[in-house]
Parts: sequence; C-alpha cells; structure tokens
Amino acid sequence: MGWAGRLFDTRDTLVRTLLLDLSGVGYLLFGTQAGREPTVTQWILAVAAFAVALVLHRRPVVNLVAQAALLAVAICLIDDIMINQVGASWALLEVTMRARPGPTIWLSAALLAMVDLTDSIGDPPGRIASGVVGLALEVGVPVLLGLVIRTNRALSLQAVERAVAEQRRRESESRATRADERSAIARELHDVVAHHVASMVLRVGVARHVLTDLDPRVGEVFDDVHGTGTAALAELRQLVAVLRNPNGVRGDAALTAIEPSALPAAIGAAIDRARQAGVTVEADLDPAIGSLDAVRGMAVLRLTQEALTNVARHAGTSALARLVVAVRDGAVHWEVADDGRGGVPAGMPAGGGHGITGMRERVEVLGGRLEAGPTGTGWRVRTVLPAVAVGTPVLSVPREREAPAGSPAPELA
Repeated sequence: MGWAGRLFDTRDTLVRTLLLDLSGVGYLLFGTQAGREPTVTQWILAVAAFAVALVLHRRPVVNLVAQAALLAVAICLIDDIMINQVGASWALLEVTMRARPGPTIWLSAALLAMVDLTDSIGDPPGRIASGVVGLALEVGVPVLLGLVIRTNRALSLQAVERAVAEQRRRESESRATRADERSAIARELHDVVAHHVASMVLRVGVARHVLTDLDPRVGEVFDDVHGTGTAALAELRQLVAVLRNPNGVRGDAALTAIEPSALPAAIGAAIDRARQAGVTVEADLDPAIGSLDAVRGMAVLRLTQEALTNVARHAGTSALARLVVAVRDGAVHWEVADDGRGGVPAGMPAGGGHGITGMRERVEVLGGRLEAGPTGTGWRVRTVLPAVAVGTPVLSVPREREAPAGSPAPELA
C-alpha cells in the first residue's frame, strides 16, 4: 500500500489528525492574511479545534459537531476562519469515510452547509454567489472524496474476498482430486498387490505344511518368506485403510512415524532379514537413536531397509555391508556401504525401480542431503538428517552405479 493509501486508511486516523494540526500551526505562523499576526481569539479557536480533533479522532460524528460549533463561533468573532473551515471540512471527510451507511453522511453535510451559510447572511448577491461556490468546496469536495475512498475500499475488500473464495474453491477441488487418487490407489493395492501377496503367503504356508522332511535351512527360508509376507500384508492393510479414510488413522502419520523406543528393534529386524538372505552386515548403531523423534526415526528405518535390500540385489547375497547410524549434535549421520563382491543370485530381477528417487525424496522432506555413488568395487549411500529441517536442501544427483559385466542395472528396489 502506498503512502496515499495509508494516509486514508481507517487505522491511521491519528496520523492524519496530527498532520492536519501541524499544517494548521504552520498556517498560523507563516500564512495568515497580509502578514497580520493571528489574534488571541484566533489562536484560542485554532488550538481548541486542534485539541478536539486529537481527542475525538475515533469519534468522527462527535468531532464534526464540535468542529461545526467552533466554526460558527469563529464566523461571529474573527475575520480569518480558514483554520476552523478546514477543520470542519476534514471532520466531514472523516464522517464520509468512516460512518456506517445511512443518513448520517447527508445529515452531517447539511449541518456543515447550514453553518457555512450563516457567514453569507446579509451579504450582497455577488458575495452570496461566492459563498455558494465556497460551500461547494467546503462541503461537496469532502463528501465526494470520502465516497470515492469508501467505494475503493469496498472494491478492495470484495477483491480480497473473491480471491479467498477462489483459493478455497481450488483447495476444495484439489482435496477432491487427491481423495479420488487415493481411492484409486487403495483399490489397486487391495485388488492387485494385496491379492498376489496373499496368494504367495498362502502357497508358502501350504508348501511348508506339506513338505515335512525339508532341510532345516530351507525350512528357515520358508518361515522367513511366510513371516515377511504376513508383515507385508499387515502393512498393506494399514496403507489401504489410510488411503480410504485418512482422517480415521490420523492422516499419513501412521505411515511416516514410529515409536522412538521401537526403532532399534526395527532396525535390528531389518539387519536380521538381510543376514538371513546371506548378506554379512556389520552394524554400528548409536544407542541415542532410541530417542529420535518419530518422523526421523521412520526415515532411518526405511533408508536402512531400502539400502540393505539394494545390497542383496546388486552386490549379491554374499556381500559385506556396513551400516553406521550415529547421532551427533542432534543430527543423524546414516551410511550403508558394501564391498560389491557377493555376486548377484540367479533369477534376481533387473533394475528399473525407484529406490534412489524415493530415498532422495524422503531425505529432502527432512532437510537432509543424500549422497549415493560407487566406492571402488562397492557402493555407498549416506546422508545427514539435521536436527531441525532447514529450508530447501541442495541434493546431489546420484550417478548410475558401475555394476560388473553381466550384472543387473544398479537401481534400488
């Protein structure tokens, strides 16, 4: 808003009044008629007008009545009534700008016009015509200017209200679109993904029940696959419930948070699962991770699961992986590195997933920086999750993994 807009803002009435009073003082000191000094009566009436304007700046109608009364007294007692005329006209402007819609504005204008006309009683016709012109300036201009300011203010408020209504409409449409998308995703998860996972879990359970003379090591694999599938089904059910009714499960919080005290055990389970797949995992876990906040704790868990899965998939099930999770000065330092010497197992599907993208997005949300790239024959992924999210982080774009000849493309699952 420019200085002119601020000058006529209803919140700055006192500023306007002070400027008007200072202008009046300047007129009395330097601008009186023909260099004549202001009389004592003129000073008294002027100071009274200044004081009334300051005291009643929040009550425009009462201020107008008082200024009109002072103008009537000035007409009777002094020749130079400029100060009181301007004070009364300005009071009428304030009434026009700020009074509630109704007859108040026109009654105020009529009152000031009657007081001004008393100055023309008994004057010759030429002076009366001049008084009518002066009346148009003293009464008409403040009313017109006040009405223009009121209209512009009303138009501005209407524009703001329309903008707010349009914003709410867009947000409502966006929420409806997201709800449709969530419903479609939930339907696909329930009808396709969950169905196939349930079918695999069922078949593994049947095989484990029928094949009673299995090698114990094969039995452990069956048990692990069955347990992993059952856990995946539980998480899928939770995901479908959140997608169908986000308010019923506190929004997405159930998918993005974990109890801090449960984090070490959850990471330990991910390590055990990788070891059962054949990967040698050396873990260096800071005990302080048990006191992390829920959101960063979930991020550490998901990053660990993704990275260890990637090791088994691309470095091989006989690879050596090292996991480091440390908390220093409130920041979480996380790293997974492998030696790339395991050899990829037969039947492992080729790359093409979105693991690195998902890890990058998860780290970006928390204000961290993700680094991923080759280290000699192996591969390393690491990040630092700050104690407090800081703006929009600058993230490194990972290079494609330099996989050995004949091995799948180095994408995360």
